[in-house]
Order: sequence, then structure tokens, then C-alpha cells
Amino acid sequence: MSRKVNAEAALEGPKYQRIYLELREALAVGTYSPGDKLPGENDLADRFGASRPTIRRALAQLESEGFVDRRMGSGTVVANRQDRKAFVFGLLIPELGMTEIFEPICQGISQAHLGGQHDLLWGPTFSQGGSREAQAEQLCRYYIERKVSGVFFAPIELLAGGDAINLSIARAFDEARIPIVLLDRDICLYPERSKYDLVGIDNRRAGYVLTEHLLLSGSHRVAFFAQPLSAHTVDARMAGYREAIHTHLGSTAPDLAHWVQPADIEDVREFLHRFQPDAIACANDYTAAQLLTTLNTLGVQVPSQVRVAGIDDVKYARLLQSPLTTIHQPCVEIGSTALLAMMDRIAHPDSPSREFLVDFQLVIRESTAPNGHLRAKSRNPRPVRRMDVVSSGNVDIDHDSPSPLKAARADEI
Repeated sequence: MSRKVNAEAALEGPKYQRIYLELREALAVGTYSPGDKLPGENDLADRFGASRPTIRRALAQLESEGFVDRRMGSGTVVANRQDRKAFVFGLLIPELGMTEIFEPICQGISQAHLGGQHDLLWGPTFSQGGSREAQAEQLCRYYIERKVSGVFFAPIELLAGGDAINLSIARAFDEARIPIVLLDRDICLYPERSKYDLVGIDNRRAGYVLTEHLLLSGSHRVAFFAQPLSAHTVDARMAGYREAIHTHLGSTAPDLAHWVQPADIEDVREFLHRFQPDAIACANDYTAAQLLTTLNTLGVQVPSQVRVAGIDDVKYARLLQSPLTTIHQPCVEIGSTALLAMMDRIAHPDSPSREFLVDFQLVIRESTAPNGHLRAKSRNPRPVRRMDVVSSGNVDIDHDSPSPLKAARADEI
């Protein structure tokens, strides 16, 4: 097998990606011809010094891009790419242009599209000023009329009756036999799961990691803020918050999860007065940004009086009055993984539904900086389960933010 071409790219990235590049190069130079069988998974595992799951992931990417066909009982066969079907996929994302995470997700889907085999259909612009639910239903009908190969669907949130609309759209695609891959969120209330493939982060773990960070920074009364009618991912994040509270503070610790409009000054004022939180984990950065404005109006200082953190790591997170500690979602990777999921669903329409979880990163900024008094308390905490923060190594101190946390966090994570 050639190890010269693509050598620079092969030295970077995860191991499955390096194996994928070498196999793809072997196909490109004619080491294997259309119809030839590739070596079995065990042989490839021995050759590359990798596990079989790693080999399977490399082969799955080759299959999703049309280089090979994986046949039950026959192994992996080199495909004739000239005979490959061209796919057209629809994007049904009502919040595109409104919620920042979806544009890079679409970018990831587009970037993973190689060789002119897959086209993305964004759909036409319908009546100006139409509601999100009307736009979503029109797009659904449009994609069915176009007989697209599949649809990437981000269910509607923050809308009364949104669950019924999402279920109606999913049923319409089912009846048209058009596969769906869900982006970021399910259409079922957590912890239930729908029958559709889902690509996103582990939202329960994200809620846990964010809350644990606040507790390890010295906070003792951590609240969780979410807007009413939020996506079902928020319920998972809230479950992670509660698990972290119980793990670190015990089952008798108060549950300070609150459904709130973060711009509602009186509601926020009443909550602060009644429950006296010293930190607030927000369901997303948008909620956190609105809350920071409200706290500023109320004269509450962040982080000296209340720490605030979010989830998403949108572009403006570091530009807020207190640069925001947050969970970074790898949106481009979510998009490329979504395309892999779609291609595998088309190839194996009857396989069980799956959840594809892309890892995230905790980004620490000034909004959760501990002061000296709280740090002194946090040096002798009760025994804690460090869980994902340490084991995954996914903690990043944002050195672009002028935060005292640069020095403070090194011995705490």
C-alpha cells in the first residue's frame, strides 16, 4: 500500500481517519479494482495495529463516500463509483440563521460531501413573515414532492405545540419512505428515544460537567436556568445538572432548576432573593447572554456574586461583558457525522436506530472565575467523582480571555 501520498494528512487526526486515508489512497492508485474484496477486519486490524471498532469506523467512512460496499457475509467490496447514485438531501432546520450552531453543522455536512455524489437542498424561501411551523410544514411537503434521498431535521423548539408539529413532519417523511437523521435533539421527551438516528453531544453529560465545574470552583448553591418550551436536549442537560448536584452535595441538596425567561427582570430578581444561588448553569449560551444582561440591570456582579455558565460556545460567548464559560459543541464534526449516519441509514434501512455522540469540550472563561475565599473552601471538598472532566481530558482554559482563572484552574482540573 502506498504510504507517500497524503502522508502529511495521515499524520494528523484520529487513528480511524489515518486508516481511512491510506485505504482511500490504495483505491485511488488501483491497488484494488472495482469488485475486489478488501482484507477482512481482523487482517486490517493486524496491519494497522488498531482495534476492530476503529477499522469499522474507517470502512464506514469509505462506504458513506461510495468507495466500497459492505455486504453481509461477503465482506467489503470495492465499488464502481461511476455507477453510484447521486443523492439529494434536504435540510429542514427551522432555526437556521437564528441559532448559531446550525450553520456550522450544515457546513460540516457540506464539507463531508465528496466527489459530487451528494447535493444539499436548502429549500425555497416561502412567504415572508410566515411562522416557523408553517415554514417547516411547507418545506416538508416540498422535500416529499422532490423525492429527496433523505432529510436532516432539527426539530422545532420554543413554540407551543412544537412537539405535535415535529411528530407530524416525521410521520409525513415515514409515509413517503424518506429517511430522517435528527440534528442536535430528539422529537421525544428525554429520556425516551424516537426511532430515528440522532447526531449530537451527550447532553446529560454536558449538564453534569458544567455543573461539576461550578461546584469545584467553590459554588455551593448552583441553579439551572432554561427557557420554557426548550428542545428536549435541555431536559437531558437538566438531568445531568441534578446528577452532579446529588453526587457532590448529597440527595438532600436543594434542586434549583428553574424554567425562566432570562430577560424577565422581576422573575430573575425573585428567584435570586428567594434561593440565593451563587452560580447558575444555563441551558445554552443564548439564555446565559440574556441572563448576564438582566443581572447587570439588577446590579449583580458576575462572577464575584454569581457565576454564570452556558452551553454551545457561540461566537459572541467570549465577547460578553463577562466572557462566558461554556461547553463547546463541535458543530462541524456533528455535521460530518450526520452525513455518515445518513449514508449508513440508506444502505441499511432496517437497522435499529442509533445515537451518534460527538465529544465536547469545557471552555473556562471569566464568568466562573473563583475568588480567593471560595477557592480556599474548595481545596478540601467532600470526596467527588471526577467523571468526565478528567477522564476525557476535554477541558480548555480560554487564554484569549483576560481571566484570573488562567492561574487558578491548573491545580483543580
